[in-house]
Amino acid sequence: MDVAKLKGKIRERELTQNEVAKAIDIAPSTFARKLKTGEDFSIKEVNSLVDVLRIDSSEAIKIFLPTLSQ
Repeated sequence: MDVAKLKGKIRERELTQNEVAKAIDIAPSTFARKLKTGEDFSIKEVNSLVDVLRIDSSEAIKIFLPTLSQ
């Protein structure tokens, strides 16, 4: 996962990490941990992030599957 790009999308949408966590229905501490460690999000969480942050499919691949986008 490309954490920097995901954080960039969060800033671009002018949201906080806590707001995003609540919007995708996970604990803010879990969201922060996943960003800090690079731990993968579940498919459900990725789908929710794509919806909440309005990420198009090509950008989602770059963020969540960066090895496939190279």
